[in-house]
Amino acid sequence: MASRAFVEVWQTDLTRRCLLTYLTPRDLKGLRLTCLEFALDVAPELFADLDVEFDPNVFSRHGRMVALERVGHYAKTLSFRLPHSPTTFLPPLIAPHTLDEVNFLYEPHVVRPRPASSSSASSGSRYGDDEISDLLVKHYPPLFHAATNITAFTRAILALPNLKTVKVSCPNQSPGQRYRKSVVDYALSSLRVALEQVNPPALEAIVLDPIHPGALQHLRPLSSFGASPASTRVWRRIKRLTIQMDSFEYGRDLPSDHLKFLHTYLQTFVSLEHLDFTWLGGPGPCPLSLDAEPSTCRPTSLECGNTCPKTAAVPSCKPIKFRHLKSMHVRNAVLDASQAASFIVLHRKMLHEFSFDECNLRSGTWHDALAPLSRLSGNDNWKRRPEEVTMDVPLVLSPEEKAQTDLVLLSQLWDDSPCKHRGLDTLKKLGVRTRELLPSSLHRLLQSVRFGWR
Repeated sequence: MASRAFVEVWQTDLTRRCLLTYLTPRDLKGLRLTCLEFALDVAPELFADLDVEFDPNVFSRHGRMVALERVGHYAKTLSFRLPHSPTTFLPPLIAPHTLDEVNFLYEPHVVRPRPASSSSASSGSRYGDDEISDLLVKHYPPLFHAATNITAFTRAILALPNLKTVKVSCPNQSPGQRYRKSVVDYALSSLRVALEQVNPPALEAIVLDPIHPGALQHLRPLSSFGASPASTRVWRRIKRLTIQMDSFEYGRDLPSDHLKFLHTYLQTFVSLEHLDFTWLGGPGPCPLSLDAEPSTCRPTSLECGNTCPKTAAVPSCKPIKFRHLKSMHVRNAVLDASQAASFIVLHRKMLHEFSFDECNLRSGTWHDALAPLSRLSGNDNWKRRPEEVTMDVPLVLSPEEKAQTDLVLLSQLWDDSPCKHRGLDTLKKLGVRTRELLPSSLHRLLQSVRFGWR
């Protein structure tokens, strides 16, 4: 029988949650099986984060879906991983008799999901035409048919009524496979349609880490497969968006479809408050100023510019403005100083924090990019601040001095008022804020510092 003290500690919510955070998932599973009371207290911590590795049977097994419906209300975060592999890429459809390629236009087959306890199956072909369905069943692997089973995706999302964060990970796509058909893209379309149908009321954060450039074509709510006028309901409530995208080559003479997919995808989140974007690999363009990017602008030397001057003068992308944006972080990007300045001016009334980490300027300087800060604050004191440089200064002590140092540290453990040394304070300030020091200046500084060991 448990002691009274343990019961009081366990019934305190803050203490119990702190204790459960130190336990491994294996220990949590064992504790949950101890008794019913422990099971009720451990389940919210054990099932708060669900990790799903996509496979042909991930949402099709009856027992697995029943278990998900039983514990799904505890889930707050769903991590959905769809890695690229040679088995995820789809070959072209070839007619067996004529050996001609068959064009397959995918249209999502949306059916109202039934509870997992129901044994009835939906009637009708998932792909519309019986001939195409028979060809797809024979030529495409089971992973493809699991990816297009929107009913199973919807039933899984329905089992997570308190879902707050959705994490999607699509790693391992090589640059040479950018435009190939992949099972991953069909699964992303099914996941998006399922979220739009269920519309989880608590969903507020989306994390795409990592994601391939073509994935946004299937995640856009208005221009993707199965889109409807009501598709933007769930995305208009998103407040946090984190994207880590694989970089790709871009330029005026290269296709700009991936950049336009990114631009239209970001336009969907009208209530966004926190944005974190990172280019993986090589640097990419600034995602918040793609309307001013040379690769997305229409060239003025085309013949249509003479026949349709008004159409040629209109930019292909409209500027993005987040009316509720509070923080923005962009990493590994290349942009112009004018693009950064325009972003600061456009979001000056609501933006509290922004950073351009590991970003390079094609034109202008950072003083030009941050010039709006001077106009908004009324002064340019931020320009006069010295550059902060952090360096590590190694010190090699002799064995005798090291032994004396240990004695001093032991004496300070028993003394509440340790003595202060000006030399040590100076050395500490050296690593916090200093200008760039030449080796000779640093050598003279170290010689002037006195260390008094007692």
